[in-house]
Amino acid sequence: MIEIKNLVKSYGDLTVLKDVNLTVPKGMIYGIIGRSGSGKSTLLRCINGLESFQNGRVLVDNTDVQSLSALDLRHYRKGIGMIFQQFSLLSRLTVHENVALPLQCWKYDNNFITARVRTLLAMVGLANKADAFPRELSGGQKQRVAIARALTMSPKLLLCDEATSALDPQTAKSIIKLLNQINQELGITIIVVTHQMSVLRASCEQITILEDGKVAESGLIEQVFLQQPPALKRLIGEKDFVIPDEGRTIQVMLSSEHSDLPIITQMAQDLAINFLVLGGEMDKYRDQLLGSVIINMQEEHFTSVQHYLNSRQVLWNILLPQARGGANDE
Repeated sequence: MIEIKNLVKSYGDLTVLKDVNLTVPKGMIYGIIGRSGSGKSTLLRCINGLESFQNGRVLVDNTDVQSLSALDLRHYRKGIGMIFQQFSLLSRLTVHENVALPLQCWKYDNNFITARVRTLLAMVGLANKADAFPRELSGGQKQRVAIARALTMSPKLLLCDEATSALDPQTAKSIIKLLNQINQELGITIIVVTHQMSVLRASCEQITILEDGKVAESGLIEQVFLQQPPALKRLIGEKDFVIPDEGRTIQVMLSSEHSDLPIITQMAQDLAINFLVLGGEMDKYRDQLLGSVIINMQEEHFTSVQHYLNSRQVLWNILLPQARGGANDE
């Protein structure tokens, strides 16, 4: 669907995107995450043709975006929906009129516009708000109107630029659920740009982490979570655990295959040893649970634990009292 090759984007002496390469499969919800200033929004603007760039290529369905004429670019953007953090609704227009605006600009028949808007408002749960004005809506309702407007032209690609950042956590969850529904029912490819890990966990299948305009990590979200690459740790931070000076402390990563199994208690029984549980967490990633448990054991039990986990293909990492490190290749 989308292929970005060696993309470089600069503003004068400031290089914002530095040799970016990534591929977004058709029909996927793909996440791009990074801190403010990492180049996320600029990357979106290069994809939809709002920004030109100095080097590289952006291919969408084999269309080279940079090579399009002004007229072709206008038609190209017709197939792309955009959702922004601040909704970008026109306050003087009703909900119906806001959603209808793109169709009116393309001079569609009024009967078609009315039917299309009615269908989309029902899809986003606002069938009874057609005559309301934006000032009468909550933040979540405004974003639903923006989503409906982004879908009016039946786009093949939906770009979401921090679409949930201005919403409270509960409302953000409902918007993410709606985007998942749209992806499943309409098969639209969705790129979600965010700095919120919770958004990626709830919606994305693959992610790219941007750091200072560069791709620091890419892959399936489960793999990135389980491997805990440095880029992910720098982004979300590392939780502080009081790690004992005595014995060995490890973090056991629970993949979707192991998250509902009693790995730790079963290991304790099978090996006839005790562990000190220091902490743990479990999160839902789309439709699967992923998590980790941190345990401490006596030094003489470490080799047995290592072999036990490796034989069951359970990932783990050594945690040191002063710094994290190690891997299950020791």
